[in-house]
Amino acid sequence: MKGYGVIKVGRPGWLEKEKPVAGPLDAIIRPTVLAPCSSDTHSMHGGAGPKENLILGHEAVGEVVETGSMVRNFKPGDKVVVPCVTPDWTGRYIQEGKYNAHDNGLMGGFKFLLSKDGTFAEFFHVNMADANLVGLPENIAPEAALMTVDMMSTGFHVVELADVSYGETVVVIGIGPVGLMAVAGAQLKGAGRIIVVGTRPNCVKIAKEYGANDVVSYKDGDIVEQVKDLAGGKADKVIIAGGNAATLTQAILMVKPTGIVSNVNYYDAADTFTVPAPTWGLGMANIDIRGGFCPGGAVRIEKLINVIKHKRIDPTKLITHRFDGFEKIEDAFMLMDKKPPDLIKPAVFIKW
Repeated sequence: MKGYGVIKVGRPGWLEKEKPVAGPLDAIIRPTVLAPCSSDTHSMHGGAGPKENLILGHEAVGEVVETGSMVRNFKPGDKVVVPCVTPDWTGRYIQEGKYNAHDNGLMGGFKFLLSKDGTFAEFFHVNMADANLVGLPENIAPEAALMTVDMMSTGFHVVELADVSYGETVVVIGIGPVGLMAVAGAQLKGAGRIIVVGTRPNCVKIAKEYGANDVVSYKDGDIVEQVKDLAGGKADKVIIAGGNAATLTQAILMVKPTGIVSNVNYYDAADTFTVPAPTWGLGMANIDIRGGFCPGGAVRIEKLINVIKHKRIDPTKLITHRFDGFEKIEDAFMLMDKKPPDLIKPAVFIKW
């Protein structure tokens, strides 16, 4: 089969590979709607360590073409939504009740990109299909469902980590697609005031539609001082959905003592965090610093689809560029890599 991915670090391209085989609990999926992610381009550039001859992609809606002998909930021809995190539900971490459902340690449930080929292929493999696939409801657009598998799941997760509650002042640093979903999630959780840090006009527009009250830009000066001026002090919660290693220090400076800094930004392996002791109240500020990858599995995605179904949010606002045809994966990927000013999220629609 054919797939698009990383031939070696810094060199993306088309690959020829054997079609994957379904084990007894697994399924083979043919993609019908795909979305490149900054994590894909990050991996191509070596940010997650060296990768070679690996098919990329982890955001997909598709059609079941094959199921293992023990799969009960799905059959060939079913339209399905595929979470980006597909844990092994027998894994030790899950048996210990770890909320992020990682079965083999750090990001163990994130198998696409890290331990097997991804979704940018004519066929891809999903382990434990009954626990990791969701049937696509007839009244939900495939591209809306596509936004649940990573963008909504990840954006909402950083809000969950921040433990946002009614009336709080929340800052969201970075308003790309995940940051925008964090804005929407904070709004749904009852945040009183949402301040976003970002500059792209299209992202600012959508952020306001999702519930942002104020916008801060680094072009207008120190973002910490701007946030403190707007908040009349410091924020209750600060969410990091973009930036670099220095952003953590800025976030700690923005948040109140006893507040929470919640991170979902994917840093580079070469990054180093340096936090001056006074910034963290000499260790006495009771500021929690949290970060993690979104949970996986079918139940979470079913709940996110329910949010869309009942019109709490329209995640298709994230999709700014649409491509038609399997071969257009390359164009969409390169667009995501270049990140032109008008881009939020591209999607590729495939008819077989």
